[in-house]
Amino acid sequence: MPAAEVEIGEDLVRSLLVEQHPDLADRRLTPVAEGWDNVIYRLGDDLVVRLPRRQLGADLVANEHRWLPDLAPRLPIPIAAPIRTGAASGDYPWAWSICPWFDGEVAADAALAAPQVEARRLGEFVAAFHSEAPIDAPANPLRGRPMSYLLARIPESIERSGTLVDRGRVAKRGAELLDVDDWGGPPLWLHGDLHSANVVVRDGSITAVLDLGDLTSGDPACDLAIAWMLFGERERELFRTAAGSRFPIDDATWQRGEAWALHFALLYVLHSRDNERFGRMGAELLAAVDAR
Repeated sequence: MPAAEVEIGEDLVRSLLVEQHPDLADRRLTPVAEGWDNVIYRLGDDLVVRLPRRQLGADLVANEHRWLPDLAPRLPIPIAAPIRTGAASGDYPWAWSICPWFDGEVAADAALAAPQVEARRLGEFVAAFHSEAPIDAPANPLRGRPMSYLLARIPESIERSGTLVDRGRVAKRGAELLDVDDWGGPPLWLHGDLHSANVVVRDGSITAVLDLGDLTSGDPACDLAIAWMLFGERERELFRTAAGSRFPIDDATWQRGEAWALHFALLYVLHSRDNERFGRMGAELLAAVDAR
């Protein structure tokens, strides 16, 4: 994974709480996860503290603080919108968040009890999210981009992958998927990082969507890649229909979604030497887009 630019431990988290949210400072702290951008500590039973571990993640926190309180109420599945915010201090350089805790497992590690039902539910969430974005929606250099972005990035990832993938097969599949028209509609709100480790499942049902730091606007195809991560072919069609209830998902948009799935699969494979979950996600996703 990308290296942490700030080491975050329990003592630092506790000191920030004492300084900025003293009414929560005596709660139990339990480390939960360290992702590419953030470190997560559970705070008592019902909250989490989420702190960026590198500048790239810190740049995204302001977007969450600004936009998520407005977006969350209109979504049919709860999201990890901040309920309190933290500021930089003498011991820590960036803004940070306190968010709700959602019981369950991430979808990358959990089975869905009724995949067809969950495909429709997640599609409805995506449709609700994909409303027209305002002109001042946050920009993102990595998500929601036109196909020219993937035309450069996918071959680069294939070249870097060495023996981790069948480069000839992946290159062939990439060429097929990238031969597609760009999005011609208005810029839509995007989650930006909607993958199976950012979806919470409890008792086989999706209960929450996490990590909206990559929130941006643009081509909705980026968010459609989740269909190849969670669902089989039949369920993907149910997801597509539900996700396209506001802005219909034509064949070109669906193909771009699969191209994004291939892009994410290569990233997960390339950056998973120290993260078994992402390695598994990458291998399974390559198989789903028929590029393993």
